[in-house]
Amino acid sequence: MSSMSSVAGLSKYIKTLPKTKFSIIGMLIISFLIGSTYYLIDLVPNQGIIQDLILGGLFGLVVLGISSIMSGALNQQTISAVHGINLKIKHSMFLSGLSMTILGIIILLGCAISRVFNVDIFINSAIFGCVLIYGFNTLVFWATSKVRFTIAAVTGLIQPVLILAMYILISFLFIDTSFMGPVLMQVIFKALVAAIIFVLAIYAFIKIIASPFKKNLGIGVLDLLSLFIKHMNEGSNSLETIFVDMSEAIETIVTFVSFKTEKGIKALFISPSVHPGPLGDIGGSNMPTILANKFDNFTMVAHGPSTHDFNPIAVSEIDKIENSVKKGLEKVQYSPYASRFVRYSSEKAKIGVQFFNEGMVILSTFAPEAVDDIEFGVGLTMMAQSRNRCNVKNSVIVDCHNSFTPESGEVLPGNSEVFQLIEVIDTIDPKQEEHDIKIGCYENNMEDLDKQEGVGESGIKTMIVEVGGQRTAYVLFDANNMEIGFRQEIIDAVSDLDIDEIEVMTTDTHTVNTISRGYNPIGIAKRAEIIEYVKISIEESIKDLEKVEVGTGTEKIKDLNTFGPKNSTELISTISSVVAVSKIIAPVLLITSLFIAFAWIFFGGL
Repeated sequence: MSSMSSVAGLSKYIKTLPKTKFSIIGMLIISFLIGSTYYLIDLVPNQGIIQDLILGGLFGLVVLGISSIMSGALNQQTISAVHGINLKIKHSMFLSGLSMTILGIIILLGCAISRVFNVDIFINSAIFGCVLIYGFNTLVFWATSKVRFTIAAVTGLIQPVLILAMYILISFLFIDTSFMGPVLMQVIFKALVAAIIFVLAIYAFIKIIASPFKKNLGIGVLDLLSLFIKHMNEGSNSLETIFVDMSEAIETIVTFVSFKTEKGIKALFISPSVHPGPLGDIGGSNMPTILANKFDNFTMVAHGPSTHDFNPIAVSEIDKIENSVKKGLEKVQYSPYASRFVRYSSEKAKIGVQFFNEGMVILSTFAPEAVDDIEFGVGLTMMAQSRNRCNVKNSVIVDCHNSFTPESGEVLPGNSEVFQLIEVIDTIDPKQEEHDIKIGCYENNMEDLDKQEGVGESGIKTMIVEVGGQRTAYVLFDANNMEIGFRQEIIDAVSDLDIDEIEVMTTDTHTVNTISRGYNPIGIAKRAEIIEYVKISIEESIKDLEKVEVGTGTEKIKDLNTFGPKNSTELISTISSVVAVSKIIAPVLLITSLFIAFAWIFFGGL
């Protein structure tokens, strides 16, 4: 399982929040119920169940509900006024509703304890609850809105202050207030000291976890988190500005096969050694679609040998891949000849090989075994070895990326899979008969399927290659890997169609990794519908068959700004270490501060 994608899996914690009106309705209902419950178990003599329910409900509605709705609006306006991000009105209202519910539960617990033990801790319970939601709100504003700590701390005061002020106002208007004067200053002082204790603990916790990011990568962890959330909520690419600061320029390659008729290029099959990540629409995540759309003809962008180290840091970097391909196309020499598609295997490694003019395509898979990305250095070794053995100028290596489990590991130097790939390439017969070539193409966006089913923007693209009477289907899904076993299911399902060979590939697009699963390989859901698309694509591609000439090319991509081997590993290790440390520090620091605040509120004397 790739480290970067495991971090991308954290996106599952970002949920779609309810609309504003539902949060407001929820606050009104919950506050009424809290007030009614409070009056039913209050220490004062009951006025009757119905009257207690109504009066208590109205009390809770005004003190908790109305105050929280007001704070939801004020919080959003305040953060917006200081140019904070992410806190839209629906987010603010939901946060206020959640905070109000937490406060209400604490008040009811205090009320119940007061009833059972015949002590009055209502005021202390309310103070403790307000301190708790103050710290919670401050943490959320600071961590997600890209504002300074002082602004977050001041904004966090709005809801608890409004609730306490509304309680005091209602008490002065409708309840005996003779006791309020002597205790008001005490309440304020208790709340102030407890709030300072708790919020300083939050400040210390954030500073502790932020230090490794600043030291190792020179970036702010809260900036990273805020912009990540902005991307998930709005599709913003602002996160790329952080990646620019930690990027590393690399030199890699792109290989391709070009098919042309008398009218010009009919189809391109491109395999860039650039990784389509990290997730969503950030960096090169949608590279297969963006790159393909830069060409006027049918274009398949397969997954070349590369890992998350080679994630472009910005969408604009994809232009460099385009330019390299177009530069290489100017040098291509075409021929009307190709070989039949032949399969080879060695232990778990399997390859499909087809020669095109002075080049060859190698489709690599370990299915039904599960592996993740093939590292660039391993890919280069495969290219050099195959060129040498088969005496070709260009070797187009494709990582079919079609057999996945959450435990899938990358193919890295030193892994046994590397030697299996080397061994299987040594079995290739370089003497293949040449025949005329025809190709037919078809693409479909699969509009009734989407990211939820693991299908990216480009859907499915199929190319039928007919050589010497043999028809081979190259089927490419715009998806991030494939559920283990689904490849074979597809192959079996199309066995009665007018083709002789088929290989199923995925682009490894990471645009589908923004939903709850984090990882989202195609084939988890709606397999029958997906297979039907495969059948249609093959039948339509056969109808499109026409004679072509073919040429291959290899071109360097220079100064491609990526995460880079060093920074990619550093980012992952830093995140992993911070998460591990936080599991220890967070409970110790925050729970300790809450205990001190609790002791101060309930047992501190004035």
